[in-house]
Amino acid sequence: MNTAGDELNKPWLKNYPAGVPQQIDISRYNSLLDLFSESFTRFSQRKAYQYFGQALTFSELNQASQDFAAYLQSLGLERGARIAIMLPNVLQYPIAMLGILRAGFVVVNINPLYTPRELEYQLQDSGASALIILENFAHIYQSIHAQMQLKQVIVTSIGELIGIKGWAIDLVLRHVKKVVPAWHLEGSIAFKSALHIGAKKQLQAVQILSADIAFLQYTGGTTGVSKGAVLSHRNILANVLQVDVWLEPALTLKTPAGATVSKDDQLVFLCALPLYHIFALTACALVGIQRGALNILVPNPKDIAGFIQLLAKNPSIHLFPVVNTLLAALLRHPNFAKLQFPNLLVTIGGGMAVQKNVADLWQQMTGVPVAEGYGLSETAPVVCVNTPLIKEFTGHIGLPLPSTEIQIRGDDGLPTALGEPGEICIRGPQVMAGYWNRLQDTREAMTTDGFFKSGDIGTMNADGYVKIIDRKKDMIIVSGFKVYPNEIEALLMQLDGVMECAVIGVPDEETGEAVKLFVVQDVTADPSENLSVEPRGNLTEEGIQNFCKAQLTNYKRPKYIVFKESLPKTNLGKILRRELRE
Repeated sequence: MNTAGDELNKPWLKNYPAGVPQQIDISRYNSLLDLFSESFTRFSQRKAYQYFGQALTFSELNQASQDFAAYLQSLGLERGARIAIMLPNVLQYPIAMLGILRAGFVVVNINPLYTPRELEYQLQDSGASALIILENFAHIYQSIHAQMQLKQVIVTSIGELIGIKGWAIDLVLRHVKKVVPAWHLEGSIAFKSALHIGAKKQLQAVQILSADIAFLQYTGGTTGVSKGAVLSHRNILANVLQVDVWLEPALTLKTPAGATVSKDDQLVFLCALPLYHIFALTACALVGIQRGALNILVPNPKDIAGFIQLLAKNPSIHLFPVVNTLLAALLRHPNFAKLQFPNLLVTIGGGMAVQKNVADLWQQMTGVPVAEGYGLSETAPVVCVNTPLIKEFTGHIGLPLPSTEIQIRGDDGLPTALGEPGEICIRGPQVMAGYWNRLQDTREAMTTDGFFKSGDIGTMNADGYVKIIDRKKDMIIVSGFKVYPNEIEALLMQLDGVMECAVIGVPDEETGEAVKLFVVQDVTADPSENLSVEPRGNLTEEGIQNFCKAQLTNYKRPKYIVFKESLPKTNLGKILRRELRE
């Protein structure tokens, strides 16, 4: 029962769906290893991962990750050693990730598309002892290996583990080998060889406590230097259980075809987002293990045509975590309208702002609304999310999860009035222990009463629903007035002919800062072939200016407009305003 204090300070609790607890209890787990052991026993015969049509069962995942863990232990690394993973969504990723944790070490996720400079920085900053890398990117590490002091490099290929079972992927391998640059790394070992060595060794039991580090999850660096968020076993466990209880009401929903999922049915997750990113890591890989779900891995979601072929072959998905750019790209493809999703229960939007026109079109095409959520690397990641019971896209990021507190604070550090904008501050068991080897940054990021300062500007209404306005560092000050890029970008996306856009502030002698708009034009050739795309007009600078005059007050209007063929993005699809400023 809610107390009067809860109603006042935690207005979101009164709007929790029936059956969702206000608090989660992680006391039954000492570490993630306990959760893994429970799921391996309970779901041993279920399929855990599907990749190029072939499956890895929970029993096989258990054995392979145990073998990999035993191999890592044989390297003689110190307790808590950091092991870097530089892989896309291949079977080797979950095996390596679980093996590192089961060996008593720490996972350092690395974007496979990093440049040599970015890779060198993260390896050195984390103090990594070993690296698991796809052969497609081995030449990147080769270019910096002289400066590194790694004890072991483990190299794998797209089809290495598929080949072990004799699966037919000749066509896939032919395509991959064409794009693998030449490389040579003295002393490196193949992933398959590491598994064979580990299979002959005994995995030594390790004592892991909830406060021990599980992941160094580096921030995207969209606003500056990338920092390693220290995520403990407790942080990750808490968020897995928070997301799990939040999804429970989804099992009472009827699918577009009128079916429901029973408690005994296996959930199917579509894992198109990269597992090295905290969103997919928790929402797909770890919640999937806890739930005994099947994760269908998509190694390259940017290949939209191939992705749609995969969707056509796997219509029975229940949960789809996704970002706005991927939704938009799918909806633009002429073959998307031919797909059906009879079992889809929840589409979770995160990683970046979901645009209303995209969300509305997705619901029109699939029958399922986009439940937008919010999180950060520093919060393991989920903080807020809409309930799966919503009937349509809401435009806000939902309610704080169980055991999570949110306050909207002003520049004075005090909570703002309901509805007033301020910085979103978060307190809960999923909030990181701090930044790796960055004591001052940690102090600056935390309040004295234990709230993490997100750097995002938002509001909360009387019912506890939170809305993101923009990044604090991206806010533009024009003649003393605050301008939020997200507002202008969302508006411009309603204009015919705009495929994507970004807004930044630039110095201006008269107003301090001025609004600069970057636009990528939609060049859809024949909209009649794609019912999901409306006809587009020809965009001009004058047309954009006239549109903005009718929709925006003077200081919010773009002073500069630049047309571009593409915008810089993270591998997740988040637009890098920092690079546009630079």
